[in-house]
Amino acid sequence: MTFVVKGAPLRLHTHWTERIAHGVLLAIALLLLVFLAGPLLAILLHAFAPGSTQASAWQAFVGYLASPALLHSFWNSLWVSLLVTAIVIPLAFTFAYALTRSCMPLKGLLRTITLLPLLAPSMLSAIALIYWFGNQGIGKQFWLALGFDGIYGASGIVLAECFAVFPHALMILVTALSMADARLYEAADSMGTSTWRKFVTITLPGAKYGLISAALVVFTLVLTDFGIPKVVGGNFNVMATDVFKLVIGQQDFQRGAVVALLLLLPAVLTFVVDWHVQRRQSAMLTARAVPLAPRRSPRFDALMTAFCVLVCALMLAMFGMAVFASLAKFWPYNLSPGLHHYIYGLVEGEVGDAMLNSLKMAAATAVIGPAVVFVGAYLLEKTQGMPAVRALLRLLAMLPMAVPGLVLGLGYIFFFNAPGNPLGGLYQTLALLVLCTTVHFYTTGHLTLTTALKALDGEFEAASDSLKVPLYKTFWKVTLPICLPALLDVSRYFFINAMTTISAVVFLYSPDTKLASVAILNLDESGETGAAAAMAVLIVLASVAATGLYHLLGLWMQHSTQAWRRAGR
Repeated sequence: MTFVVKGAPLRLHTHWTERIAHGVLLAIALLLLVFLAGPLLAILLHAFAPGSTQASAWQAFVGYLASPALLHSFWNSLWVSLLVTAIVIPLAFTFAYALTRSCMPLKGLLRTITLLPLLAPSMLSAIALIYWFGNQGIGKQFWLALGFDGIYGASGIVLAECFAVFPHALMILVTALSMADARLYEAADSMGTSTWRKFVTITLPGAKYGLISAALVVFTLVLTDFGIPKVVGGNFNVMATDVFKLVIGQQDFQRGAVVALLLLLPAVLTFVVDWHVQRRQSAMLTARAVPLAPRRSPRFDALMTAFCVLVCALMLAMFGMAVFASLAKFWPYNLSPGLHHYIYGLVEGEVGDAMLNSLKMAAATAVIGPAVVFVGAYLLEKTQGMPAVRALLRLLAMLPMAVPGLVLGLGYIFFFNAPGNPLGGLYQTLALLVLCTTVHFYTTGHLTLTTALKALDGEFEAASDSLKVPLYKTFWKVTLPICLPALLDVSRYFFINAMTTISAVVFLYSPDTKLASVAILNLDESGETGAAAAMAVLIVLASVAATGLYHLLGLWMQHSTQAWRRAGR
């Protein structure tokens, strides 16, 4: 006899930890929707708002877009970005080639020197150029002899941007050139292939995706940078400074939104191209690959050493001039060293409070940013369920890389100042600056931690499930300790970028929450270039000190939580 039991279908029981995981995943998706998608939607709505002359929204948008001044700024931004890319990529590729394919001495020191621009606000290079080649610069006549009218304008922007974006391109290209299989070069040598032919047929094709990515990164950074054109641009208008002038100077928010959209389009396009390139990239190192070890060649090594020393000397000249000018009492008449500019900037320029605000904001971002990013990446990679929310979160996690800081900051003005917005109380608070900075640099942290999590075998979670170990225990005792080095790197990345950023926060501060990078801009605008140089040097020193503390923390972490890495040695 067969009995049929009618009723509701059998449902699998969901553990309470999984429900909490789903809730946290949804909360992070909502966080990015509110603090990323919401501001971008607000810019779109303002750009297409009806004009003041009863014109339709589309007519007003097209009218603004067709203005000669806007098109001129767009063209200026475009050709300057292309020129900087054309200069930086060959230089960075040669430097990366020297680091990976030569036996030159002092590789570690030379590599460290090239990373110095990452620790400084972008305005530092522009301020240093003013002291080198400005109206009272020590190299003014040399600059004029080269055929330039002065350092203010396109030439100054190009030179300062080359200095600022060089380390970004170098890091990508060093990684690309490190992924080389020695067997390909051995086979070429056995067939008598010339050095040039090996370079053209093996090295360049192997690094082509890295070259494309580096070029796109440089182009986007230059296109969207605000600090350098503001300091040394003079009357040469670019889109980034146009947004600032329209919003702060003219209070023309609609035109500012139109320019912001125009600034967003090339950045999104380069992001899409880079994403497409990364998808087409195939693995350069297989399981049987043999790492390429450079061979000693006295002439080649000497040539590469000379080139790298020259590049590093130019970088040190930039930093050295900024430090020297910050100590000079009265440029160029009294060059004796003193702390006048530091005292003026910290006390009379009220940068002391701004520096404290920057340190508070950077410290909070270095804690909150990695925590949010790591939890989000972990839940995406190591849990199941809620496919729609996962797809949305993956999209939102990648979107900040394509959004310039100025565009994001302008979107925050529109979104958090909107009538009836319950989050309006956050505007001009330090909390909003922390959230904005976290969102602005979210993608790089997400990619770094996702890579670390993907390296973990899924057997950890499978074993935990079979042993009925809750998800949070596996996370706390297994996943987190293994990923601590990557998490520390992401925290350092957030801290340094929070100290040096200006584009995303220039619209969002109040007198009580002014940041050091914004105060430097104000000092330069008021003609206190020496004090601005001094405060930029202080930011560099703060970043260097933080890097040293992170290094010590990393050493402690290796001994206390990473002993398992040494067990098999």
